[in-house]
Amino acid sequence: MTKIAEKYQVSHFMVFYLIHSLQFGVGVLGFQRIIVKVAGQDAWISVILSGVFSHIMVWMIYRILRGAEGNIHDIHHRIFGKWLGKGLNLLISLYFTMLAIGVLRTFIEIIQVWMFPDMNVLIFSILFLALVYYIVTGGFRVVTGICFFGVVLPGYLIITYFFPLEFAEWVNLFPMFDHSIGDIIEGTKSMALTVLGFEALLVYYPFIKNPEKSQKWAHGAIFFTTFLYLLILVITIVFFNEEQLQKNIWATLTMWKIVEIPFVERFEYIGIANWNLVILPNVCLTLWCASRGIKQTINISQKKTLILVLILTLIAVNMFNTREQIDHLNTVMGDIGLCFYLYIPLILFLQFFLKKIKNQGGAG
Repeated sequence: MTKIAEKYQVSHFMVFYLIHSLQFGVGVLGFQRIIVKVAGQDAWISVILSGVFSHIMVWMIYRILRGAEGNIHDIHHRIFGKWLGKGLNLLISLYFTMLAIGVLRTFIEIIQVWMFPDMNVLIFSILFLALVYYIVTGGFRVVTGICFFGVVLPGYLIITYFFPLEFAEWVNLFPMFDHSIGDIIEGTKSMALTVLGFEALLVYYPFIKNPEKSQKWAHGAIFFTTFLYLLILVITIVFFNEEQLQKNIWATLTMWKIVEIPFVERFEYIGIANWNLVILPNVCLTLWCASRGIKQTINISQKKTLILVLILTLIAVNMFNTREQIDHLNTVMGDIGLCFYLYIPLILFLQFFLKKIKNQGGAG
C-alpha cells in the first residue's frame, strides 16, 4: 500500500461535497414517479428509509477503513488474496465506469427530449468526456474542487422547488401509512440508484487528511441529500395527483415549467443547462474511482487507465439509443447498486473475523 502524500490529499470537511455531489445527480429530475408507483403517497417513508440505510452503510465503511492502511483495493488483496482480490478490484472499477455511463447517457437523453431533439450524441459525449479528462488528469484535488462547485453554484435551484407550492393540494398526502411494509421496502429499493454515491468513499478514503474527522461530514452529506429528496418528493406529491405523476418521467423538470421569472420564459431550459454543473462531478468522480482502481490493480499510470475508461464510456454511451434501453441500463445499475448493501456488511464481517483469528493465533 502506497501512502498518499499530503499535497495530494483534501481537507476532511470536503467529504461532505464529495458524497453529496455523487448522490445528488440526474436521478433528482425523475425519481418521484418510480417510487410513487409502488409506495403511493407514502413514498416519503421510502425516502427516509433510504437515508437511514445510507447512514448505516457509511458507518460500516468507516469501520472497515479505519486503521486498514489503504482503500478497498488493498483490503480486497488482504482478505481474498492476490488474484481474487484483483478480480474484485476490476469489478469495482467496471461498476464505477457503468455508473458514469448511466449518468451521462440519461442526461443526454434529457437534453434531447427537452431541448435539442436532433443533438448529436457522439459529438456531445466527446466534448463532455474531453472536459472530464482535463479535470481528472489534474488529480483528486481538482476533482474535489469540481464537486465543491457542483454543489455550491447550482445551489440556488433549491429555491425553485418551492414555486409549485402555490398550487399545492395537501390532501394528496393522505391517507398516510396506507401502504404495506412490502410496498414501502420496494419503494426504498427503487431509490437505490438515486442515493448511490457513498460507496466511492471506499476508493478515495486515503486521499482525505485526518480521515477519522471526516465521518461527521459524511453523515452530514447523507442527511442533507435525504432532506432534499424528501423535500422535492413531498412538493411533487402535493403538486401532482398519482395519475398525473405516472405520466411524467421527469417530474422535477415539469414543475420547473411553472417557474415564472420576468427575464426567463422557459426556466426548465435554465435548469437543464445548470444541471451540467451537477452531472460533471458525478462523471469525474466515478471515472476517477474507476481509473484509480485499475491503476492499483495492474500497476500502470492512472492517465493511461483513465483513457481506457473514457474510451469505454464513449463507446457505451453511444450504444444506448432508445428510452427502453436507457431505462433498462438504469434498472440494471440500480440492481447492482443494491449489492453494496450486502457487500459492505460482508467485508466488515470478514475483516472482523480474520482479525479475530489472527489475534487468537498470536495469543496461542
